[in-house]
Amino acid sequence: MNNVYETCPVLENDKFILRFVKTEDSDDLLEVYGDKNALPFFNSDNCHGDNFFYNTKELMDKAVDFWLYSYEQKYFVRWTIVDKASNKAVGTIEMFHREPDGSFGHVGLIRLDVGSKYEKAEELKSILEIIIPPAYELFDCDEIISKVPLYAVERAKAFSEYGFEKTDKLLIGGNDNYGYNCYWTIKK
Repeated sequence: MNNVYETCPVLENDKFILRFVKTEDSDDLLEVYGDKNALPFFNSDNCHGDNFFYNTKELMDKAVDFWLYSYEQKYFVRWTIVDKASNKAVGTIEMFHREPDGSFGHVGLIRLDVGSKYEKAEELKSILEIIIPPAYELFDCDEIISKVPLYAVERAKAFSEYGFEKTDKLLIGGNDNYGYNCYWTIKK
């Protein structure tokens, strides 16, 4: 595959398309990131205090601008998740290669954010089926991790069914040196 920071691939299955985030996604994503019922499932670990709650167009636009800037700087890739049935953006996936921090070495880290309507095992598993297979090569890793909070029952079911396992390892934040818990892992 090509370098993900040179050409971001479009990935899809019968339900969803994952494509690089665009400024025009802001209106649809405002419904996701302004959804108070979805907020508890967003992974904001090590994100300088940002909790990803964007309830105004201005805040959402700034977030999308930051995601585009971060891609240019090769910090992370942010895909928009488009529901094929509605042709609307219903969430995003952020992914990057994380350097070793003592608990996890050279892993791919996924942040999967969807509106509360999509926080269902079947929907989440369908999205995982799109992103996980190419992710190992795209992010040069043999292991992928993602946060699954204790209360995220549907998310835990999806990740477990896909093959992820819960780990007791803490993710040590590079920005704040804090130990974050509730991570799940899958190996190639």
